[in-house]
Amino acid sequence: MLIPLRPGELPRLIPAVATGPQFNFCSGSPQKLLQRSFISIIGGVISLLISQGVAINSQASPILLMVGVIFLLYLLWGPIVEASRKNATLRRYPAAAIFEGEVADLYTKELVEGRQETTDKQGRLETVENRRTWLCLELEDEDGYLGSIRFPYNKKHQQIRRGAVIRCFVLSERKDFSRVGALSDAWLPQMKLWVGEYPFLLRPAFEELCLKRLR
Repeated sequence: MLIPLRPGELPRLIPAVATGPQFNFCSGSPQKLLQRSFISIIGGVISLLISQGVAINSQASPILLMVGVIFLLYLLWGPIVEASRKNATLRRYPAAAIFEGEVADLYTKELVEGRQETTDKQGRLETVENRRTWLCLELEDEDGYLGSIRFPYNKKHQQIRRGAVIRCFVLSERKDFSRVGALSDAWLPQMKLWVGEYPFLLRPAFEELCLKRLR
């Protein structure tokens, strides 16, 4: 079942600016955080040193000083910009609807998330793959197959079963939704469980909207 959203509902549920959960997600892994720290410190220090080296009356000095401050704050605004870009990928669609259906099928898949080179005890170079288990959910309703969502698997997902009720946003370039462009993160109300790779939605507001529109 698809229930088209009213004007203004999509921007209210997927904000332009990063929420707390979105900021935490985009802060990334320790490796990504370390990378941002290097960029922030190196860029900030170099800009500040250059600003101190130019003439005091130079018009470039305040600009370089501002650039240095921006670099030093990269740890804060970097995740905000990344989250805002992710949100924009769904906010750009002209048509959106609430989907209520069921989990038609589910399965796990091993995905390679990174590779690194190391040496073994004999000093030979070898490549080590970082793998992670992801859970894929196939969604359908009375009209048939809709699409799938996938996300990193953990123990709380063991309770998900075929036939479980699931709700999410469906985004499309067409107002008749004949072609699905994207799906948001999803809510399984029977288990009170949210699933998805990235927290697009303001989740309490989405749950409230479903209570109103799916009566």
